[in-house]
Amino acid sequence: MVATPIGNLADISLRAVHVLHLVDVVACEDTRHTGALLQSLGLHKPLLALHEHNELEASASVVARLQAGERVAYVSDAGTPGVSDPGARLVETAQAAGLRCIPVPGASAVTALLSVSGLVSSDPRQPAGRFVFMGFLPAKGAERKREIQALAAEPRTIVLLEAPHRMAALTKELAESLGERVITVGRELTKQFEEIEPIQAANLPQWLTANAQRSRGEYALVIHPAEGSADEDDQEATVSASAGRTLSLLLEQLPLKSAVKLCAEITGESKNALYDAALALKAQD
Repeated sequence: MVATPIGNLADISLRAVHVLHLVDVVACEDTRHTGALLQSLGLHKPLLALHEHNELEASASVVARLQAGERVAYVSDAGTPGVSDPGARLVETAQAAGLRCIPVPGASAVTALLSVSGLVSSDPRQPAGRFVFMGFLPAKGAERKREIQALAAEPRTIVLLEAPHRMAALTKELAESLGERVITVGRELTKQFEEIEPIQAANLPQWLTANAQRSRGEYALVIHPAEGSADEDDQEATVSASAGRTLSLLLEQLPLKSAVKLCAEITGESKNALYDAALALKAQD
């Protein structure tokens, strides 16, 4: 599983180049994209398409090649496979067949943006590097609404990824739900027009529309911890993002008290905190 650059080709590791040179075939998310990457490295390898639409079938083909003694590398279009890109099913299939999967780490939008977000903690119980990775939110509908509500209930640092055509909607949703909470926005990380800026959530829509170029490019966002989130009293009054999502689903089918009781049994979180979160969710409906 070979990580590739997220923008700047110079970010590819020496180990990644070495591995891509050694393998017999490169399985990849997009043969055109990977073909251009290999050409830039002076490499010429057979390519096998393995993407979200054919991952099950293509994974079986990769396993057959490995069992026949071939060496196979898998790369997604950018970054580390199997996180927000295809690759997880390939690993699952290979491991089920008793084969070894080796990670070759590399560039990451998540850690790159976290490193310049200026997150500082004076409380050893809440290290600055502690964060929740949410990845891409659901594109639309009730599921997306629940995820946005869960963001507001999560006191820890949160990392999101977003495509440019959905940024306008996301900035409005974050402005409404997070208010003054600071968000470090990273656009086109490691690329020529890279832009990194800390902004209060309430000001995100204006920031996005202030420059027409901001409607282009891939985004990563670091939502800074809620103020006072390291305080014990504050932590007792909040629930985790996963518990918030579970609670939202239960509230759609059960009375409030029953939903809170069942959610506490499922997640192990405080009934009092879940009850307060349930009241807040009901008030938003």
